[in-house]
Amino acid sequence: MGAQASMKELRRRVEAGRAPRPLFTRFSQMAARYTGKPATFIGAMAIIVAWGMTGPLFGFNDTWQLVINTSTSIVTFLMVFLIQNSQNRDTAALQIKLDELIARLDGPREILLDLEDLDEATLERLRLEYALLADKARASQDSGAGPEVAGPSPADPAGAKA
Repeated sequence: MGAQASMKELRRRVEAGRAPRPLFTRFSQMAARYTGKPATFIGAMAIIVAWGMTGPLFGFNDTWQLVINTSTSIVTFLMVFLIQNSQNRDTAALQIKLDELIARLDGPREILLDLEDLDEATLERLRLEYALLADKARASQDSGAGPEVAGPSPADPAGAKA
């Protein structure tokens, strides 16, 4: 129980420091976290086995088949939206993180480390800010931050003055 309690405490501390997230964002992240666990898969498999075992009781009739077909269709339909929401947010966050690394070779802003937890409006605003930076660089014919622009990195002994 000690490890589980410390995990809950760690999760509570992380949640306390996060930016506020919309209800659907929190719900989709929670659903994605729980539906991806082995126990959830085993539970779904148990439901299928139980349904199959009830076949002889119902004479394998059309209603018996319709129950599983309808249930799985509804679950699949809803899961598609949850998965797409998580995927869109994760992809946007990953792109912004890459943009940050490219824009700042001397180190990324640490505030961008948990972008996947932000709402879509904030992610879009950040994406647009980086798009403006790219447009500005293209307009000035800037090829990017190189050693001649950013200076030598602190770990680069070759860049040190003699």
